[in-house]
Amino acid sequence: MGREFRLSGLLRLRDAQEAQAAGRLASANAGLRDGAARSARARAEAEDSAAEADSSATLLAIAAARASTRGMLVELDGLVATLESGARAAAEEHRAARRSAVALQKLGDRHAEERAREDLAREQTTLDELAARGPETGRGGDR
Repeated sequence: MGREFRLSGLLRLRDAQEAQAAGRLASANAGLRDGAARSARARAEAEDSAAEADSSATLLAIAAARASTRGMLVELDGLVATLESGARAAAEEHRAARRSAVALQKLGDRHAEERAREDLAREQTTLDELAARGPETGRGGDR
């Protein structure tokens, strides 16, 4: 087995792709939170606007404002639905990127474990050879 993990470049690429997907997911979630908050504020403001009609002109203006508000709320609901869809897609993209990175990381970990086993086996072989030889002769003063 080679000393270096052959797929290390691909692993770095997958890690970068995962990081990018995580960034897109965070951005999508932030946009969704912002859209939901805007929608909630608009609904609260629409509910709080209880105007009294003292003339027919005022009544018509109130009806027009409420119709406009309903239209705006429908648009905001559509925006929130679009943002939710985008957040779900970003979450799925992140999960897929994470799965790819984890699979390669596991291969890298197995490779590192195998290298460690080879190193230990080589070291043990060297120690066994040294032990089998016994004390070295000819060091200069024993003869």
